[in-house]
Amino acid sequence: MLALLAAPVQADERPQIRVMAAASLHDALDAIEARYERLADVDIMPVYASSSTLARQLANGAPAQLYLSANERWMDWLEQQAGIVVTGRHDLLGNRLALVAPGPSQLDASVSNAEDVTDVAERLAATGSNTRLAVGDPDHVPAGIYARQSLEALGQWQTLRSRLASAEDVRAALALVEHGEAPLGIVYATDAAISHRVHQIGLLPDSSHDPIHYPAALISRGGDAPSTQAEAFAAWLSSNEAGAIFHRFGFSTLAHQASAAQPDAD
Repeated sequence: MLALLAAPVQADERPQIRVMAAASLHDALDAIEARYERLADVDIMPVYASSSTLARQLANGAPAQLYLSANERWMDWLEQQAGIVVTGRHDLLGNRLALVAPGPSQLDASVSNAEDVTDVAERLAATGSNTRLAVGDPDHVPAGIYARQSLEALGQWQTLRSRLASAEDVRAALALVEHGEAPLGIVYATDAAISHRVHQIGLLPDSSHDPIHYPAALISRGGDAPSTQAEAFAAWLSSNEAGAIFHRFGFSTLAHQASAAQPDAD
């Protein structure tokens, strides 16, 4: 007789939490997720891209339970889309805009004490007549939208608009400067701090653009409520422990909870 071999029984898979987050959150959120996976025995599945790209993907049915945008505009837009339910929305983090150039960085991500810089056009002109300023696409990428607002407020947009090297997201703009394809770029201060291939010249004045806030929210559709695991992770992002990690990467925390629930590690 042939022995019947039973298929091995696999242990239950850990619950998955699908997250879509702005590209500028990549390094900080990877560290956050690694810590939380150990605490809560879950698998977090992140996707990073421009906030606009992610919002459109969510509207077109991409699966995710948590969305972290780099500006209010794309969270507002997502809330208006049919079939999408946005709950628990709150401003989680803050950031600043930095002017960067190629070269090694000596910055500590927890320190942003550089002088405000207001002479972007003059600095670009000094690099040559055909050089370009790397930015996220100002039509839809949050970092590019903030950059345009700042340059308009400084009276330099008309001079610089034809000399932009527009990128699909802020990390792509950073890469243009890192690789020497652009002599200057406007990115987030947190991007300048994590790169060893650029140095920060200065910070653009906060008063020259809208506040840089990162709203976070749970996403559901079709009458399905967010999972309890996703709700717990969203709450933990505002905890002391998560806040300390965000601070390490240079973000300011806006929704800091002194006693956010600690996940059960059992």
